Amino acid sequence: MRKCRYQRGPVKKQRGRWVAMWWVDLRRKSRVIGLVKDMTKSDAGTVVDQIVTEAAAKREENRVWRFGEFVAKVYFPYYSRKWKDSTKENNVNRVSVHLVSEFGPLELSGFRRDELQDLQDAKAHSGLSFSVVDHLRWDMKQIFDMAVAEGQIERNPALLLFTPKDAAKPVRRVMNIIGGAKLFRGARPEKKVDRQARRHRRDASRRNIRADLGRMAATYADIQQRVYRGAIDTPKTGQSIRQAALPEGLLRDIEVWREFSVKTSASAWVFPSERMTPLSKDNCWRRSMYPKLRLVGLGWANFLVMRRSHATLMKALGGDGKLVADQLGHSLDVNQNVYTQSPVESRQAAVNQLEKTLQVM
Repeated sequence: MRKCRYQRGPVKKQRGRWVAMWWVDLRRKSRVIGLVKDMTKSDAGTVVDQIVTEAAAKREENRVWRFGEFVAKVYFPYYSRKWKDSTKENNVNRVSVHLVSEFGPLELSGFRRDELQDLQDAKAHSGLSFSVVDHLRWDMKQIFDMAVAEGQIERNPALLLFTPKDAAKPVRRVMNIIGGAKLFRGARPEKKVDRQARRHRRDASRRNIRADLGRMAATYADIQQRVYRGAIDTPKTGQSIRQAALPEGLLRDIEVWREFSVKTSASAWVFPSERMTPLSKDNCWRRSMYPKLRLVGLGWANFLVMRRSHATLMKALGGDGKLVADQLGHSLDVNQNVYTQSPVESRQAAVNQLEKTLQVM
């Protein structure tokens, strides 16, 4: 039978001495560890165990790790302990497809900064989005940071990497007031299913709320859960756990919706599927929302666009930035710099006001 890299063998008595035996990479090792008169066989076995453990630890310390092996056996097992399932799925797939496939057999100690930057440039030129290329930069920095912490390398070769400026950046579209009004008029309540789709859309466009009826209070939704691809989990961040205010019109719609609901218990989902499981936002979008919105020229206004539109329109209406951030479950920085857009019409009004102010000085 094939023996392990480090495996303890028997302890034998030879000429009044204890002789220990063990295997290292299928090669037998032996050593005299003491006199029979000074220790029992059990004591001798304990000494052998210590020898094998110390030898294995020393070898592991001096081990030459290859990139793919280090990622699979050290990086993923550690960091996946704090990743959400959705984050883990995305991170593991991205690192495996773009980094391990490229660098897997290479030794950790052999990487140079320019080699890693060349990969960044190649990925940008291949048509990957700015977001993916930027995530790869962060992935490499984190992997090599861990290699430094583990004593495998002295310096992090990914520390100064940058995301190429020609990486494709997304166009973050938002709806204006007119577009938002058109969205609500996009589906007419011709049938019961249309009323359902309209209310799904109205709710999603404002908060993309996933809650059960027990957490729908008088004026707000108490958001304590997150649904990702059918799996119920806690929200992604602490800020996502919040009480989202509900406008009066939506509250009236929810009360009407209760009348159509099959289940109205506190634990029932506000928007269940036909099987009474949480409704899939992708199915709702594809079957009920997109066909209607496409007819009025808003087929591009997906859930992310709706969230950006909410942040942008609230700012245009004079809403406080912190208030909007808390409503959406973001930090103020993310709300202002990622979700809130600055329409050129707003900037035009601002520069006109500045010009008029300067002219009267």
